[in-house]
Amino acid sequence: MTNELELYFHIPFCIKKCKYCDFLSFGVDSLPAGGKTTARYLDCLMRETVMRAGDYRDYRVVSVFVGGGTPSMVMPEFLAELMAVVREHYRLAEDAEITIEVNPGTVDERALHCYRQAGINRLSIGLQSADNGELAVLGRVHTYGQFLGAYYTARKCGFSNVNVDIMSALPGQTLEGYLDTLGKVLALEPPPEHISAYSLILEEGTALWEQAGRGELVLPDEDTEREMYEATRRVLEHAGYVRYEISNYAKLGYECRHNCGYWRRREYAGFGIGAASLIGNVRFKNGEDLRVYLVNPTGCQCDRQVLSVSEQMEEFMFLGLRMTAGVSAAEFAACFGKEPEHVYGEVIKKNIGDGLLRWTEDLSGDSSDRRLALTEKGLDLANYVMAQFLF
Repeated sequence: MTNELELYFHIPFCIKKCKYCDFLSFGVDSLPAGGKTTARYLDCLMRETVMRAGDYRDYRVVSVFVGGGTPSMVMPEFLAELMAVVREHYRLAEDAEITIEVNPGTVDERALHCYRQAGINRLSIGLQSADNGELAVLGRVHTYGQFLGAYYTARKCGFSNVNVDIMSALPGQTLEGYLDTLGKVLALEPPPEHISAYSLILEEGTALWEQAGRGELVLPDEDTEREMYEATRRVLEHAGYVRYEISNYAKLGYECRHNCGYWRRREYAGFGIGAASLIGNVRFKNGEDLRVYLVNPTGCQCDRQVLSVSEQMEEFMFLGLRMTAGVSAAEFAACFGKEPEHVYGEVIKKNIGDGLLRWTEDLSGDSSDRRLALTEKGLDLANYVMAQFLF
């Protein structure tokens, strides 16, 4: 039986870094050689993709995700060339899900046509807010009008699987303002097939973190943030979206297969600086030093970790519980030779008693399967619950 594999390509460049972003990314204006550095990086990314192909000759690639940074700021011809390399050197499934992250203001009709011709079949568009003032506070380089232009141009170019990212708990944001963003996204025609809804987290070292430290930000209070969180679930579920993961909602059949693979511990290979991989029971990643990567893109792997059985079980549980469907007792037993209760009996019993976990029956397959899932209350306290599965 051929193993399935997901591919991730990291393009770490942006026009400028957003004020809340702590991802491994660089504003092009901060690079010593600007566009020349970008071109060298893309060449190295292509070489790494070709040179590592032999490691995965026995795999069938079922999803590809191009993330960043802002992948849509590079020439679309490069992305077409990258997909041609993947098709030539990897066994790409005919029905593979192929996603690219795009930001409004960095993509036009020519680029979107190029993506479609290259076989890219899913877009993830970073809106974040429909309020231009809130976008400016976040350091976004686009307006709501530019988002509308990108969205409708994508539809014109034939994209029928589109995700829109939105954020809540933004500086100065009111509940009414957040509901306005939700309403405008749902009023799109047709509405997006997938919506990722995140609450702003101030990460240390970011521009917003520093502004907050100086007392320059007015953030929604805890009660308002809670109302935004509840409104997301209520409004999107009323509009026909299914919450299939803590922060992700989709129309039936449009769940992001690539991300579901992460949460279910499917094997994946990452390319580019900082990109992580999971192959078998081994986790590893590329280093984060851009200069090192530009010298030797296949020789910068680091943090190689052979996972013990207990570590694999931990990951199975705390990643799988992000999914509202929960973790499968049958899959756990197939992987580890024992039922979840035999390993986590006390933790499971305690959290069921606290109303945070529940057992459900999955009757969709050839036989029933018990699944352990977070309750609605448990979803609100997900980090607390999942931490208890760490030995």
